[in-house]
Amino acid sequence: MGPRRRAGHEGGMVVKETMALPIGAEVECADGVCGDLRAVVVDPVACAVTHLVVEPKHRRGAGRLVPTEMVVDVSEDHIGLRGGTADFAKLAPAEETRFLPSYSGGLGYRPDQVVGWPYYRLGGMGSMGMGMGMGMGMGSPVEAVVYDRIPLGEVEIHRGEPVHATDGDIGKVQGLVIDPVDHHVTHVLLQEGHLWGRKEVAIPIKAVTTVADGIHLTLTKDQVADLPPVEIDHPDGT
Repeated sequence: MGPRRRAGHEGGMVVKETMALPIGAEVECADGVCGDLRAVVVDPVACAVTHLVVEPKHRRGAGRLVPTEMVVDVSEDHIGLRGGTADFAKLAPAEETRFLPSYSGGLGYRPDQVVGWPYYRLGGMGSMGMGMGMGMGMGSPVEAVVYDRIPLGEVEIHRGEPVHATDGDIGKVQGLVIDPVDHHVTHVLLQEGHLWGRKEVAIPIKAVTTVADGIHLTLTKDQVADLPPVEIDHPDGT
């Protein structure tokens, strides 16, 4: 998977040779820059990173799901991919936008609820045809609904997501550290504290209980505060 880097220290000792994935880093294909790392997709059962969500610069919502097998190099503020920009463009989109009839004013249902109704896609023939028979004529209001297309059962982790200690919020996610061989997550990179006295730490994955609605830990705030700081590169300078 390319060169490895040392993620930091625990008790004055090197954690292990690992690969840090700083969310926000620039991502480059073999023939040019293809975007920025916007999120990391994790299989919570295997505790492994499966995909990177890479979004082309200046094209919000056009992110692609990049399999981790395509990553060949990681440095302080750069991720290199195997293949060219044309190969990147062929990857599956991370999001899908559907334009659905807006029923919120008349029926009280959101478009994403209506699309799940039985017979919705059968068209306007008969009383059960919701696809064309109700509010789909010329000039009818529509609403754009965005769906994630990450693999079923997997979870997206974004930079800035909250990290919850057992006794309250402790900081925000900065990225993940993975084993470059099997892509298993070894640490969560956390920005802990407030503007003054703020530090960054690598939390061992064994201290993470769930990644739903933020990162939840088995540690208290004091235990996190006792972790030694690590150096985390910030691609945007923050």
